[in-house]
Amino acid sequence: MAAESKEPDASEDTLTVQLGEGASDGEDRVDPNVVDWDGDGDPENPYNWPAWRTRMNLILISSMTFLTPLASSIFAPGVPQLMREFGSSSLEIAAFVVSVYVLGFAAGPLVMAPLSELYGRLPVYHACNVGFIAFVVGCALAPNLNALIVFRFFSGVFGSCPITIGGGSIADMVPQERRATAIAFFAIGPLLGPVVGPIAGGFLSGAKGWRWTFWLLAIVGGALGLAALVGMSETYPPTLLERRAARLRKETGNSQLRSKLEHGLTSSEHFKHSIVRPLKMLVLSPIMIIMALYIAITYGYLYLMFTSITQVFQEFYGFSTSVVGLAFIGLGVGSLLGVVVYTVTSNKSIQKKTAEADAEAAATGAKPTPLKPEYRLSSLPLGAILLPAGLFIYGWTVEYRVHWIVPIIGMGITGVGTIIIFMGILAYLIDAFVPYSASAIAANAVVRSVASAVLPLAGLRMYERLGVGWGNSLLGFIAVLFAPVAFLLIRYGERLRTRFELKNL
Repeated sequence: MAAESKEPDASEDTLTVQLGEGASDGEDRVDPNVVDWDGDGDPENPYNWPAWRTRMNLILISSMTFLTPLASSIFAPGVPQLMREFGSSSLEIAAFVVSVYVLGFAAGPLVMAPLSELYGRLPVYHACNVGFIAFVVGCALAPNLNALIVFRFFSGVFGSCPITIGGGSIADMVPQERRATAIAFFAIGPLLGPVVGPIAGGFLSGAKGWRWTFWLLAIVGGALGLAALVGMSETYPPTLLERRAARLRKETGNSQLRSKLEHGLTSSEHFKHSIVRPLKMLVLSPIMIIMALYIAITYGYLYLMFTSITQVFQEFYGFSTSVVGLAFIGLGVGSLLGVVVYTVTSNKSIQKKTAEADAEAAATGAKPTPLKPEYRLSSLPLGAILLPAGLFIYGWTVEYRVHWIVPIIGMGITGVGTIIIFMGILAYLIDAFVPYSASAIAANAVVRSVASAVLPLAGLRMYERLGVGWGNSLLGFIAVLFAPVAFLLIRYGERLRTRFELKNL
């Protein structure tokens, strides 16, 4: 235990602290001025929080990661209304007014990740909640298309916060062997949110008009922001240890006390250093580049479908504005099924590998070896196969006017494949880059968000020229070309990751 003295002139006016996880083996002496966790059971360490406190934080973070992606597509069924109101018939503008929000998702992570590593997770969550609500209200009151596009972009910038740093918060609180379920709840938001959005937005736009979709977001966002203000806690270990060091400096009068995780930089130096970290990870790590490109294709397809489903089902099947949102149910059900498939397979894989590591350690008397991040990719090949299969089914059944339930089933298969790929890669990034998980997710978010914003701009024109059948087949063929990546990552991912290991970020 740490020994503290409140007498400034006493010989024990420094703090003796046990080394936490990550200490050097064989280190006999500890710098008495270094503040660390008080052993493995320190109650202030987020790993040791009561279950209710961890769950409260996970629920609030997962709720935010559901709401902000939902905002990307909730008014998609009302776009025809919006275009008539503002007197525009441009297909590109119709797609861009939806996808510009995701462009904000590309810009936001570059700032949110370093801010969370500088000031802690909690202040960034709260500030971004306020910014998100403010710009959503701006969207509801937008007087013209230009204003709406600007407000949509900035609401996307602030809305990117929970997706960017939520994975880091999970890594802060949940040990690796129990992380799959937490990641499942966190990861479903970015995929299920955009699916549920058009279902609710279709009925709301039909009944009250497109502006009310934004008022609904503002109301729900305000309630969630208040809940976060009351129920969320800081999870970032460097911030928590710095607070402990500051408290002990005040109590003991020892100005030499410092956090074990102190980076030794000024705030401006740390921010400048951190803001380029996601880009450095993209440039210097081949595994990061491959993961980013793969998930960019997957996520880009998802948003291309969001911007085209309304027009496709209205044109080919005669769906009304209110009913067309129901066409997104296939993606929603598929996403939920994908969560179940990934969670079950990932947990079984991790539990099996954990048991093997424990058995080997017991036999040799050594410490269990850390689980490899590549174990999170066990179900990735399944997702790689289902993604193009769903695209082919969706495209050609629409092309030949097969009953509307069949293309919806095809979209459901695409949803299963998409979420398996998304969750596998997200879990891998969190496990592989634990100290910089927020930056790793930010780097990935930048690439996938750019793809999600750009691909939909070409989607409606592609369908117009190639037809829905060949248009989706083109997407499917590209996905087929990427499918071997899933198998290669499982076999060679560790070698590639360790050979180009990122240090001194």
